[in-house]
Amino acid sequence: QVQLVESGGGLVQAGGSLRLSCAASGRTFSNTAKGWFRQAPGKEREFVAAIDWSGAITYYAVSVKGRFTISRDNAKNTLYLQMNSLKPEDTAVYYCAADATSTRVPGSRDEYDYWGQGTQVTVSS
Repeated sequence: QVQLVESGGGLVQAGGSLRLSCAASGRTFSNTAKGWFRQAPGKEREFVAAIDWSGAITYYAVSVKGRFTISRDNAKNTLYLQMNSLKPEDTAVYYCAADATSTRVPGSRDEYDYWGQGTQVTVSS
């Protein structure tokens, strides 16, 4: 059974940092693209960042560019999201996602094949 399990969420003050992890089990994702999304209450799930299979190509939402960094450790089958200079508007449930076969970053949320259960990030002002 394939599972993606996020961890590292929590409560932090504005300006603080958190590092999210997403550990995969059941199969390897070392040669496929991965991404992070988030969903705030009453809003749609939105793209945060994505990374190709090698880690050489990354994409970020405008709202997080320069503050968040996506990375991966293929040997550990784990995805990371380093979040710095957090703002109250970053409060959301954060989800990791993985593509089943593509080395390139999917063009839309719907193209990801596997999703984690999410981890809550709350930023207080």
